[in-house]
Amino acid sequence: MASLTDRVRGNGRIAAGLLLNLLASICIVFLNKWIYVHYGFPNMSLTLVHFVVTWLGLYVCQKLDIFAPKSLPPSKLLLLALSFCGFVVFTNLSLQNNTIGTYQLAKAMTTPVIIVIQTLCYKKTFSIKIQLTLIPITLGVILNSYYDVKFNFLGMVFAALGVLVTSLYQVWVGAKQHELQVNSMQLLYYQAPMSSAMLLVAVPFFEPVFGEGGIFGPWSVSALLMVLLSGVIAFMVNLSIYWIIGNTSPVTCLQIYVEFELL
Repeated sequence: MASLTDRVRGNGRIAAGLLLNLLASICIVFLNKWIYVHYGFPNMSLTLVHFVVTWLGLYVCQKLDIFAPKSLPPSKLLLLALSFCGFVVFTNLSLQNNTIGTYQLAKAMTTPVIIVIQTLCYKKTFSIKIQLTLIPITLGVILNSYYDVKFNFLGMVFAALGVLVTSLYQVWVGAKQHELQVNSMQLLYYQAPMSSAMLLVAVPFFEPVFGEGGIFGPWSVSALLMVLLSGVIAFMVNLSIYWIIGNTSPVTCLQIYVEFELL
């Protein structure tokens, strides 16, 4: 009876984490699209804001004793931090250059790509049932891309890069949590500032920093509030996805999302 109760509680926590991540992900998609369309805030700069707010949120959490930081070697997190940058930048570029429908459908390809990566690189096996679900997902994405009346080649390139980097990132998140024996907050606490530093160096080469259109440009109060709100929601997305992957697996997480979207 005790084990059954513990299992129900565990499944309840996972369901709550999935629901939080789903709601936050939906909010940030529409909010970021609004920011791009109505304010023209630069993509990489918005990503940098997300990373900084995520780290500040975790700093507050550790000061409140919600988790205890664990010392980690930076060399072990370098590729993860780099993939985090690519994951957010390319998915935001995909959102910026595609319709929301195309953007969301392209994300569904993350499941097949994760399965390919885990099969080829980690020698994992998956049931026939899981493999068969990849056929309608892949066909649906291809047909939508082919018949999309607002087809954007550059947008599809960004979407493809986003799917590849996101898949690598989510596989590595799970692997690093188990390899380093850390929880979601401990890992993200060290990885978020590393990613912020990488983007801080890269932003001046691709986007203006000061003046019109720069991160420190003359933005309206409403624009700054929307960007800050986007950062807070990004913190919720990042933290919840780390927690979900650490307590399940990338494929389990994505399976649930795909099933939800097909209903």
